[in-house]
Amino acid sequence: MAKGNKSKAAKSKTISLKVAKECLQLTLDGKRRLDLSFKEVSVMPKCLPKLCEVEEVDLSRNLIRKIPDFIDYFISIRLLDLHSNYLEELPESVGRLQNLLVLNLCNNRLSSLPSAMGLLKKLLTLNLGMNQLNNLPSSISALQELRHIGLSDNKFTRVPFCISRMDKLERVNLDRNPIVTEDKSNQSINTEKLCLVKESALCEGCLYKCQTDRKMMEDNENWNEIN
Repeated sequence: MAKGNKSKAAKSKTISLKVAKECLQLTLDGKRRLDLSFKEVSVMPKCLPKLCEVEEVDLSRNLIRKIPDFIDYFISIRLLDLHSNYLEELPESVGRLQNLLVLNLCNNRLSSLPSAMGLLKKLLTLNLGMNQLNNLPSSISALQELRHIGLSDNKFTRVPFCISRMDKLERVNLDRNPIVTEDKSNQSINTEKLCLVKESALCEGCLYKCQTDRKMMEDNENWNEIN
């Protein structure tokens, strides 16, 4: 559900165990997937603990405002998609989903994250775009397997320091954040788009171009300092 349509939320529906079972799928790589997207539910179905042996759960594009603690029944899931809901916070119990590889929380109302996020040690992809975040808990730096983190369309005024400690991180998306830097004349500059990419993720041509551009920038800065 797009942000622009959230003001006219539809009346919440309920999901029975029978309906939920009808939404079970088998992915091409043999994973059991529970797809409850577009169901117009505002609370997570109470029947979910009876289906906790699935490996992927999609509850995206609903009206969900809160994640109940029974989410920790799903200790074997590898993918959890909750994008485009109304979530304002996450419970500490999310840290028990320690087999997660992909967590999508894009397009919600999150203004903070629990420190328990740092327990998701196997996480490869974390999407937090289109929320209201202005910082990340320091525990995020413990996600040493993380390859991609999406932070676009939030309220970050600086690049979160904790992500500099993630050795395997390949891409950080900070598009459309009010990142503020200072130039030599102490004037603030609003950076609308900023993506960080590890050198190892670039092809030879792109890496050469980035290195050349950076050298030209450094040479210009040195020349300005001398003159």
